[in-house]
Amino acid sequence: MNDDPHPNHSRPQDATALSGSETDVSPVGLISKPDHELTADEDLDVEDWHRVATSQDFKNLLRAKLRFILPATVFFIVYYFTLPILVGYAPRIMERKVVGPVNVAYLFALSQFFMAWIVAALYMRQAGRFDRMVKSILESLKRKKGGV
Repeated sequence: MNDDPHPNHSRPQDATALSGSETDVSPVGLISKPDHELTADEDLDVEDWHRVATSQDFKNLLRAKLRFILPATVFFIVYYFTLPILVGYAPRIMERKVVGPVNVAYLFALSQFFMAWIVAALYMRQAGRFDRMVKSILESLKRKKGGV
């Protein structure tokens, strides 16, 4: 019995295993790897990363990311662990009814979903700024190399 879904298409030179779905894995030996899978030796467009890492623009990028990510992470961790701490140490406040059977603890727990979305939205907005900084760094590298 032939399990090949395409019996008329012989692929003896392709060592990639057949599967029922598309994957992002390149067939072995037939075509070149996608750019994100290239090693440093295989990548023809390698930049001088030591020069990039020591540049002031790159240092500014790292500083900007740290200024956003560190406070956002600390805030969210504190916000997240406030719920179990309050439930343990201030149960009377947390069991206070707000609307029907819904108490403060339920509202606080629900607010954590909204807070996660807000932090994610703020990061997405900030990531656009980070991307513009990266693009500027890459453009300055091309100018220094004599590119466009």
